[in-house]
Amino acid sequence: MNFLRQALTIAAKDLRAELRTKEAIQASLSFALVILLLFSFSFDPSEDEIRVLSGGLLWIVFAFAGALILNRTFAREIPNDCLDALVAAPLSGAALFLGKALASFILLFAMELMCFPVFGIFYNVRWTGQFWPLMLVLALATWGFTVIGTTFSALTVNMRLREIMLPLLVYPLMIPCLLAAIRLTSHLVAGQPLDPEVMVWMRLLVGFNIIFTSLALVLVESVLLG
Repeated sequence: MNFLRQALTIAAKDLRAELRTKEAIQASLSFALVILLLFSFSFDPSEDEIRVLSGGLLWIVFAFAGALILNRTFAREIPNDCLDALVAAPLSGAALFLGKALASFILLFAMELMCFPVFGIFYNVRWTGQFWPLMLVLALATWGFTVIGTTFSALTVNMRLREIMLPLLVYPLMIPCLLAAIRLTSHLVAGQPLDPEVMVWMRLLVGFNIIFTSLALVLVESVLLG
């Protein structure tokens, strides 16, 4: 219980800091909307084609826009040696990591939710046919992205070129998660229910999250202190 309280305290602190400045959420949302708008002008696919392409299009936008949020996860602690104070505080590294990851997850998920109505308008797609399964896929894939991104945000926080290094490190590891998210999102945006054929991708997404969340919680002390 104490562990969970510590994690929620860190998450609340990060969310308050972001809501005060709105730096990361405004930058990521603006970037995502601009890319969606540019893609809508770049090609004019039919309704059937856009449903096939929707998963790849959306997750390319989410992956690049999400990196702007994840870059700020630990970078906001650099001024005034706040990161050193957090590491020295009487809380576990796992609680610190989980709190940071929860805050980033909420910000990412909010940004993605705001992009879906814009996507529907720009591309004339009714994406709400399988709304709740789509939200489940969105949450699972976003959590996987958040866990990997938060881990490497801690690893690259003291690097000069962390804005470049973070995506280079995160995207290769995200390939299984992104493939599953793209396939499931395209399927659900097309209004098709989850069937046994695509449930394989759902199991991959769940397994990816369990494995990498466990690894992150175990290794975070070494990452923060290393």
